[in-house]
Amino acid sequence: MIRQAQIPALGQGPAITDQPPPVAGPGQVLVRMAASALNFADLLKAQGTYQEPQDPPFVPGLEGAGTVIEAPQGSDLTAGTRVAVSCPGTMAQIIAVDPAALQAIPDSMSFEQAAGFQVAYGTSHLALTGPGSLRPDDTLVVLGAAGGVGLTAVEIGAALGARVIGIARGAARLETVRTAGARHVIDSDTCPDLRQALRDLGGADVVYDPVGDEPGAAAFRALRPGGRHLIIGFAGGKPPALPLNHALVKNISIHGFYWGGYRKQDPAALRASMQALFGLFDQGLLSPVMGHVLPLDRIQEGYDLLRDRRSVGKVIITL
Repeated sequence: MIRQAQIPALGQGPAITDQPPPVAGPGQVLVRMAASALNFADLLKAQGTYQEPQDPPFVPGLEGAGTVIEAPQGSDLTAGTRVAVSCPGTMAQIIAVDPAALQAIPDSMSFEQAAGFQVAYGTSHLALTGPGSLRPDDTLVVLGAAGGVGLTAVEIGAALGARVIGIARGAARLETVRTAGARHVIDSDTCPDLRQALRDLGGADVVYDPVGDEPGAAAFRALRPGGRHLIIGFAGGKPPALPLNHALVKNISIHGFYWGGYRKQDPAALRASMQALFGLFDQGLLSPVMGHVLPLDRIQEGYDLLRDRRSVGKVIITL
């Protein structure tokens, strides 16, 4: 028997169950999972409000890392290969997946680091280098900069040569954001006028927005002509009300970005982005922040940390 998490019904928290180990289907790979990461999307899926809904009961988790147990002939994988996993249902000790969901990880990367690397770093890298068209010396504003996704945007933006302004709550979180590479930080709890604060710092070329709501709208108004506003998510509770007349007269581009959609839309771009990220990691330019590493028995605590926005960096569940 293996242990796994399960969402028994929409609106309920995760339960721990014992199940028979899976059997690999034709062409599938068996992976012994070492760790899995929680994302904000896991909260939405449990509530039934995610853009890719899943009927309960289901195993949560969208990414993780582990070791190949068994691989089909002809694949690039062999037993013992350490891999990152990108697919639904990673909160189980053993899973059966298609080879396309797996990528070998550098020897220098731990399973805990790899487990939370793909969605957060992949989202930031592909968004910033793709529709964000981030250039060296651009000014990048990152909302929710201490969160699991925002912190990666700070790191990657700095690694790509941008001047990064990070916005987060509280002195401790701001110090983490500064350490990740932000040149300037703003405390959203004490800043009375975010738009003016950003304008005082010279405005923005790119806004990375996983928050939405009023902070998203304020940052949008600080964009320079020709700026790019990247819509990553709505952790603030609702989409930002963006004045399209400003987008028109200032030639501002608004891009929605969903990393998971690239699995079908452009898997080659997704894999190339991940290879570039593994290279940056090997060069020591990226240092994944694991805010909390919890055993499977404490997965509910991980959900609570995300829901209450108390996590800094990724929440990792060991299996």
